[in-house]
Amino acid sequence: MIPLPLEQLIKELASLPGVGKRSAQRVALHMLQNPECMKALEGKMQAVAQEVKTCTKCANIGLDDPCHICTSVTRDKTRICVVEGVDDLWAIERSGAFTGMYHVLGGVVDAMQGVGPNDLNMDNLVSRACSDSVDEVILALGASVAGQTTAHIIKGRLKDAGVNLTVLARGMPMGADVDYLDEGTISLALQGRQAV
Repeated sequence: MIPLPLEQLIKELASLPGVGKRSAQRVALHMLQNPECMKALEGKMQAVAQEVKTCTKCANIGLDDPCHICTSVTRDKTRICVVEGVDDLWAIERSGAFTGMYHVLGGVVDAMQGVGPNDLNMDNLVSRACSDSVDEVILALGASVAGQTTAHIIKGRLKDAGVNLTVLARGMPMGADVDYLDEGTISLALQGRQAV
């Protein structure tokens, strides 16, 4: 019923994170009905493929290599914040709460998905952490089992680096009501309580 090229486009769109089959169908039909949208999207995708680079130092993405964060003279070079992906780096940057350097792992260790420590950008992290100027490595990884496993592996690899290894605080999000929190979040919030 669906022409093969359109079916292949829907399948490709549905393989993207957060896009299901029905959403992919809606997007594909919208593009088919609006050829100018498809041409604009094609141009933008080509521009991204040609112009956007991955930083060889921290694995952030940008127009330059090294990226604008790695080359900034105003950033605190004594702290490295380790994140799973570039989207996590962007979230921390939006907060304005961190002015140090970053390191993008490119995922977390996940045996179920076949991702091991050697599949991630860990060796470069160890090299960077062992430099004389780094004092602290902050692990900004998810509170999932995979995130915690990855943090444990990084801790083992950095044991001789002479850096302070810290993790993000866990617990109640700002504006949350206790009765809406799950048991794990409440437990972490109680363990990480602070003096008032």
